[in-house]
Amino acid sequence: MNKPLFMRVVDRLSTIPFFQQKRDATGRYGFSTLQKCTTAIRMLAYGLAADAVDEYLRIGATTSMKCMEHFVDGIIDCFGDEYLRQPTAEDLQRLLLIGEIRGFPGMMGSIDCMHWEWKNCPTSWKGQYTRASGKPTIVLEAVASQDLWIWHAFFGPPDTLNDINILDRSPVFDDILKGRAPAVNYTVNGNEYHLGYYLTDDIYPKWATFIQSISLPQTEKASLFATHQEACRKDVERAFGVL
Repeated sequence: MNKPLFMRVVDRLSTIPFFQQKRDATGRYGFSTLQKCTTAIRMLAYGLAADAVDEYLRIGATTSMKCMEHFVDGIIDCFGDEYLRQPTAEDLQRLLLIGEIRGFPGMMGSIDCMHWEWKNCPTSWKGQYTRASGKPTIVLEAVASQDLWIWHAFFGPPDTLNDINILDRSPVFDDILKGRAPAVNYTVNGNEYHLGYYLTDDIYPKWATFIQSISLPQTEKASLFATHQEACRKDVERAFGVL
């Protein structure tokens, strides 16, 4: 994490009473906002134990756990309305406009899954979360746009699931099934369509809402489509790379 981003997080969390520096009964100052945020971020980023930073930051295990719990809640409270949300009508129009400029009218983003290694997975759960790699991992399903905005994230399923059967649990299509999804209208080759779609790789099922590349294209037209589809689909791969 770069320093400006970290300091922005610290500044926003400093408005929460837990992270504010206070005096104890003897009048001495307690831990600063910077210490508490550093403890929480190190625990989350590196999977450190609660007592791993006691000598470095002079914070005990109990306080470190409280820092991490309040940090997670604070991030949701301070940044949830801005980042952790579904696209609004204005956001959707912006995404559709970007997709049309790039040659894919009706495209709302790229969807894919990545497998996140779970270093501290409990021994009793390792069988459920371990597949061919031999290491327990957790699946993250995400939809990302060109500007690396991950507006859909489904994190937590075990690694024994794949990109296909995770769709049975994912809430990505809940708004469509419940009739809450905003209307998406566009025209391609003189035909009108009313269902937005995502760019995917070849593992996803042949659904109307998934547009895949053409494997082994035989014509110049098919090769051109595959080139543009694979280039745009890299949006979600770039987002995973940032994570």
